[in-house]
Amino acid sequence: MAKNLLEQLREMTVVVSDTGDIQAIETFKPQDATTNPSLITTAAQMPQYQGIVDDTLKSARATLGDDAPAAQVASLAFDRLAVSFGLKILEIIPGRVSTEVDARLSYDTEASIAKGRELIAQYEAQGVSRERVLIKVASTWEGIQAAAILEKEGIHCNLTLLFGLHQAIACAESGVTLISPFVGRILDWYKKDTGRDSYPAAEDPGVLSVTEIYNYYKKFGYKTEIMGASFRNIGEIMELAGCDLLTIAPSLLAELQSSEGDLPRKLDPKKAADAPIEKIVMDKATFDRMHKENRMATDKLAEGIAGFEKSLESLEDFLSARLSALEAKEKISHTA
Repeated sequence: MAKNLLEQLREMTVVVSDTGDIQAIETFKPQDATTNPSLITTAAQMPQYQGIVDDTLKSARATLGDDAPAAQVASLAFDRLAVSFGLKILEIIPGRVSTEVDARLSYDTEASIAKGRELIAQYEAQGVSRERVLIKVASTWEGIQAAAILEKEGIHCNLTLLFGLHQAIACAESGVTLISPFVGRILDWYKKDTGRDSYPAAEDPGVLSVTEIYNYYKKFGYKTEIMGASFRNIGEIMELAGCDLLTIAPSLLAELQSSEGDLPRKLDPKKAADAPIEKIVMDKATFDRMHKENRMATDKLAEGIAGFEKSLESLEDFLSARLSALEAKEKISHTA
């Protein structure tokens, strides 16, 4: 019986589920899973996960006491909720889950380090080894420096919102475990900038960016893993078959699972070894220069951080309102 595209992809690439929806993870059974503030915000508002949300809010209230404002409780609950979803996900998958540092700390190295340590401590307090968790940090220069320090402490990191080769090189030279270049968001920028409606998959700017990073890493023997992310269609995924990992939304996983045909390997370390690539010496000045020269990376990094910040604020507002509703209900019940 012929294998579908998802089965063939799994033979050459680790498939990761890009969702906070635990039921979707149970359906597709990926090796790893990754979440972000937008995905957690969406999942937290699904009726089937209200038990997780409510338990997390009650725990945060118990920690801070009855006099703490609802907004303060909601802020603490946000961190704990990301870990709560992570813990549930780890019950399903055999590999690692990625949990994100507050995007509002993206340009603060010391605060990002502290938050990464705090998130790992929450997992370890629940008996989960740090080997099963990746701390997600935005690929700013400051975020990369934070990840370098966390990695030295055995806290593995996933550098997200990555749009350019300069970010990828800085991550690899800092010894981070994994990077997540955003394929679809790169495509979005180029479509808007050029006015084009579409690109053939093989010419997709996001695909070309990840291919360039893959070949650079394999050419120079970097150990950092590459996990393509943020896909808009299965054509992008098929063009990156052979990448170390790919994190894919449930809708695209379903499309791959229901599609047949031959899936050739496109990314290969043997081909990369022979590629005529020059090594770039990376320091902050070079990073800043290359970032400034790359309009797409400059725009999308800032936009991505702003988007995650907005999702965090929306989640905190939702948690605050949910807490108030819970406590009002409990007050009525107690009075009765």
